[in-house]
Amino acid sequence: MTSAPAIGFEYRPSRWPARVLLLLSTLAIVAAWLSAIPSGLKVALTVGAVLATRRAIARFARQDVVAAGWAHDGGWSLRMTTHEDVAATLVSFRILGQWAIWLHLKTPGRGAVLLLLAPDNSDADIRRRLRMRLATGRQTPRESRGTLSAERGPTV
Repeated sequence: MTSAPAIGFEYRPSRWPARVLLLLSTLAIVAAWLSAIPSGLKVALTVGAVLATRRAIARFARQDVVAAGWAHDGGWSLRMTTHEDVAATLVSFRILGQWAIWLHLKTPGRGAVLLLLAPDNSDADIRRRLRMRLATGRQTPRESRGTLSAERGPTV
């Protein structure tokens, strides 16, 4: 293959981070109430956990990206909710088995953009094509190679 094809996809935030946060915060609240700490501290920890969880879930849900594309030359383009296209560069990525990919992109003037592609917000074929292209290392020289097992060396 002489060049990798462009990959484009629509994006909406995944619901999985919010679900995991809710589960973890519920476990933290239950642990606080089952412990032997004073009741006032239990209430304070509960309120703090609820507020922190709400804030974190709001950050995950607030995403300005509605579509993303990876051109054959390695450049990324993000379509924002304001219908403008913004150029981005891939800073790093994480491949979580066959079911999820975290992309960390950097945009000029907007800062970092984190995209989670999971089964609830992306097609399995898109994730497969991204995994294959990320594994081949077809990125511009300054971009990170991510965390593929081949780069970490042998695992015992």
